[in-house]
Amino acid sequence: MAFVGSARLAHAITVASIGMAFLAFTVRSTMGWAGLIAVLVALVVFAALSITVKRHELEWRGLLPLSLLFFVGWSTLSMLWSGYQWITLASVLYQAAFAFLGIYIALTRDLIQIVRAVGDVLRVVLGVSILLEVLSGIILDIPFVFLRIAGNIAYGGPIQGILGTRNQLGLVALIALVTFFVELHTRSIPRRLAVPSIVLASVTILFTRSPVTAGAFIIVALTAAVLIGLRRLDAATRRVWQFVLLGGVTVSLAVLFAARGRVIDLLNAGSEFEFRASLWRDILTMVDTNPLEGFGWVGYWRRDLAPFVGIDRFVAPHDSALNALLDVWLQLGLVGMFSFVVVVALTLVRSWLLASKKRSPVFLWPALVVIALVVTSAAESSILVEFGWLVFVISTVKASQNLSWRSRLAER
Repeated sequence: MAFVGSARLAHAITVASIGMAFLAFTVRSTMGWAGLIAVLVALVVFAALSITVKRHELEWRGLLPLSLLFFVGWSTLSMLWSGYQWITLASVLYQAAFAFLGIYIALTRDLIQIVRAVGDVLRVVLGVSILLEVLSGIILDIPFVFLRIAGNIAYGGPIQGILGTRNQLGLVALIALVTFFVELHTRSIPRRLAVPSIVLASVTILFTRSPVTAGAFIIVALTAAVLIGLRRLDAATRRVWQFVLLGGVTVSLAVLFAARGRVIDLLNAGSEFEFRASLWRDILTMVDTNPLEGFGWVGYWRRDLAPFVGIDRFVAPHDSALNALLDVWLQLGLVGMFSFVVVVALTLVRSWLLASKKRSPVFLWPALVVIALVVTSAAESSILVEFGWLVFVISTVKASQNLSWRSRLAER
């Protein structure tokens, strides 16, 4: 029992869970779904044993956000009206397993320990990605089809690494860049390791040639600059600037929406956007069938099931709506979409407030990572599954730990 409740096992489960989440595509490509599920079940079992032993050491009041629990609960309830109930059940369990691991990590590890674990995993993920791209595109000059590596690094990209697509690799590299930046500023790793890590993440982003990641990078960089500026102000001045920024962001979003065509041209995302726009139009037509409750949760699309078989008529294969909000609307209806918006909004606000007022720079990590996930979710559904979902759950619970209204009520 001492080992089950030990910090060493908690660290091992944390690193293994994060690694499994980020390498889910690689594991599926090499070991199949059976191999991935086996690893996931083993991690859930170990985490359940560990948290059972540690249950008296943890403060539970206010830690699990009601908005997150409602969203997962609504996904589970969708089995009642799903036309593919067994698949919905399997998908809900898959989603819940990653959520449980995220909650376990958030409850048992300090934020700096989580950042270090993510950093250690992503150094390996990006390093192996670049190594295999060089092996495929320069040394052997053959594509690695089973990993979807096309070997384009000799031509300057785009590269996919071991994440399957350039947008997924770009998002992971952006999360890695944020993580390495925080590691450097918290001095949790030596500078001689942090600087090359930042270079590795930056080079990976460049070689992905992903317009989605380029846009997300600009927004995350601006957000980081603003937060660093806010952290240097006194409390009263900071409060005023928070409202000024809120108004500025609102106006900027309106301007960007009005000039979206020009923005797409600047990012060289025209063809990608045209494909997505066509897909989104089909989804919006389909959601009218079940607008309130949706068709039932599946996570990754099953192209042999309705309504996905009717939507998936494009040459380029895809396993999501390429937009998290539309994916939730299609699968969980307006109720699910509203609950998803609420949990995202609460996480953003809480993580932003913590990042702007807490002294330690480690609190920048949840805010910047959630911003990266949310911005990317406009063109990908990564935030709903696997590594995106795990990281989002961790950030949500960590933000709730410090700013939950239920914790304050319990103190009175």
